[in-house]
Amino acid sequence: MDIKISASILNADVNRLEQEIASVSDSVDWIHVDVMDNHFVPNLSFGTNVLESLAKKKIKPLDIHLMIENPDKWALDFVAAGADSVTFHYEAAEDPTKIIKEIHALKSRVGLAIKPNTSLADVKEFLSDIDVLLVMTVEPGFGGQAFMNKMLDKVREARSITNDKNLKMWIQVDGGIGLQTIEQAAQAGADFIVVGSAAFSTADPGKAMQDLRELAVKSLSI
Repeated sequence: MDIKISASILNADVNRLEQEIASVSDSVDWIHVDVMDNHFVPNLSFGTNVLESLAKKKIKPLDIHLMIENPDKWALDFVAAGADSVTFHYEAAEDPTKIIKEIHALKSRVGLAIKPNTSLADVKEFLSDIDVLLVMTVEPGFGGQAFMNKMLDKVREARSITNDKNLKMWIQVDGGIGLQTIEQAAQAGADFIVVGSAAFSTADPGKAMQDLRELAVKSLSI
C-alpha cells in the first residue's frame, strides 16, 4: 500500500503561506486546503481566490476539502479555480451522484467525506464511483483536535471493502494525526493521510512531515 501525505494549510501561518508550503513541499505529495463557510461548520477559511493563487504556483497537487453547505452549487467553482481533487461532505449534499459525475466530467478527482457520526453504510452505494473516501477522525471545523480512535473501525471496514471489490479508491483520514496516531491510521488501512498542526507547529515542518511519513510506512511492515 502506497502512503500519500497531504499537508493541511489550515494551521499554517497565512501571513507567510507561500513560505509555509515551500517548507513542506519536498516532504508531501499533496497540499490540503480546507474550505469552510461558517455554516456547515463553525469556522471560516479559504475560498477560490486562495486556491487560484496556489494553483498558479504549481507547487503540488491541490486536495480541496469542502466543509460547506450546498456543495451541489459550489463544488465546480473549485475545480475551475485549479483543484486537482475536490472532496465534499455527504451530509451537506442534496445529490451526491450528480456532484460526482459533474466533477469527474471536468477531469478532477472526486472525494466523499463523512463526519464521525455518519456510518460507512450510508455511503456504500457511492464507493465504486469516487476516488477518495475521507473518514473524518475529528469533528470537522478546527485544527488541533484530539484523534478519535473509534474511527479506525470505519477505516478498517473501508479498507476491507476496497480490497474485496478491488476498488481504486484512496482512503483518507483527517484530524488529530501526529506521532502517536499516524501509525494506527496506516495500519487500519488509510493510504491518504492529512497532517496539519503536527507539522506546522514545529520549528521544521518539512522534517516533521518526513518523520511522520516514515512512521506510517514503517508501520506497514510490522
